[in-house]
Amino acid sequence: MSKTRIINYLVQYFHNIFKGQERSVKAKKQILFSIAIKGISIVVGFVFVPLILNYLDTERYGIWLTLSSIITWFSFFDIGLGNGLRNRLTEAIAKDNKILARTYISTTYAILGCIFGLIIMLFLIINPLLNWQKILNTSTVGTSELTIVSLFVFVFFILRFFFALIGTILSAHQRPAIKNTFGPLGNIISLCIIFFLTRTTEGSLINLAAVLSVVPVFVLIGATLFFFSRDYREYRPSIKYVDLSKSKDLLGLGVKFFYFQIASIIFFSTTNFLIAQFSNQESVAAYNIAYKYLFVPSMIQGIILMTFWSPVTDAYVRKDYDWIKRVLKKLNLLSLGLIITLVFLTIISPSIYKLWIGNSVNIEFILSLIIAIYLIQDIIIAPFTIFINGFGKLKLGIYVITGKLVIFIPLAYLLGKNYGAIGVVASMLFAQFPALIFEPMQVYKLINNKAHGIWNQ
Repeated sequence: MSKTRIINYLVQYFHNIFKGQERSVKAKKQILFSIAIKGISIVVGFVFVPLILNYLDTERYGIWLTLSSIITWFSFFDIGLGNGLRNRLTEAIAKDNKILARTYISTTYAILGCIFGLIIMLFLIINPLLNWQKILNTSTVGTSELTIVSLFVFVFFILRFFFALIGTILSAHQRPAIKNTFGPLGNIISLCIIFFLTRTTEGSLINLAAVLSVVPVFVLIGATLFFFSRDYREYRPSIKYVDLSKSKDLLGLGVKFFYFQIASIIFFSTTNFLIAQFSNQESVAAYNIAYKYLFVPSMIQGIILMTFWSPVTDAYVRKDYDWIKRVLKKLNLLSLGLIITLVFLTIISPSIYKLWIGNSVNIEFILSLIIAIYLIQDIIIAPFTIFINGFGKLKLGIYVITGKLVIFIPLAYLLGKNYGAIGVVASMLFAQFPALIFEPMQVYKLINNKAHGIWNQ
């Protein structure tokens, strides 16, 4: 094929991408921009691992990962308001009700500001009393150092969660690509600072925690000030528009998302903690490195799916079921391609690990294989999950995720006690089966107007 024909083909290809229904065109543009941004994020993320391993020893790296996972448990204190705001704000925008939209935004900021302010005050009081060495199952790092590190991580995690609301507002306006720039931007800045630290200081867990905790918050604060002073001045939060009676609308849906957040945190974030308890911090590092590598197809899928959350809500409000069916079919085909990619990545994983991190961490192939099987399940389920979230029909999902926890917790304890990290990860795999069955069934019932009772709640 000649160079001219190739250029003409590419021009025609991208021209076709930006044709079609307005909702679809917006989604396509956001997907392309998001993938480009996430590509940068993936590269930065992979550079981070060897850089941090060179800056810290494996034990301290494992401590950082475990502590970060524990801190994410506290994200449930937003009681689902972030996701509740996303759906309600999308509905208000679809109905062109700007006053209602601003009321939802102002009320959410007010409620979360009070909740998170109280949480930070309580943590400042109890943090000096906690025995972090025992919690993290380590004697290598002193208690005073762990107390300072936990303070940085916790306080700035809560602040990041609060200021991340600007990303929710962007997503509701079907602009998730812009939201997706915040993380990579923070990571690039952090990477540069850490690289400088590796050249000028000795390895320090405190320095690492300070950089990785503080930088993302400043990026989000900057984004919040920028967008509320320009694009979203008419939606800027104000005490005048705080209406606690609207908290019922936000919480009615938000509480259901809240339950999902708690369950997901237990299901995912406790993995590092359980591996640390049943094995050691080196195993935590091995699991996280393998997961980061194998998670790339799921990450790509997540970029695309999150782009469709608000458009799905918009289509559902307008009863545009034909569009929903077309999109679901395409997303399922995407899942198939990503599964094939994941299988290939698993096969070549030993060579990639050696090239990436050398011999600093030993990662067994069986661990990579079990993680891959779990991620294949997740890739199959993910499109249905995002549609259910967009529809706001979450009651059945509450029972499904409860079933996952009922399976996961005792099985993780039993298998983890006997097989360490491999046992804990295997328990996640078995716990995923209820979602594989019920989530696709619910979506197909909803989009074909056959959902009744709990299927439509």
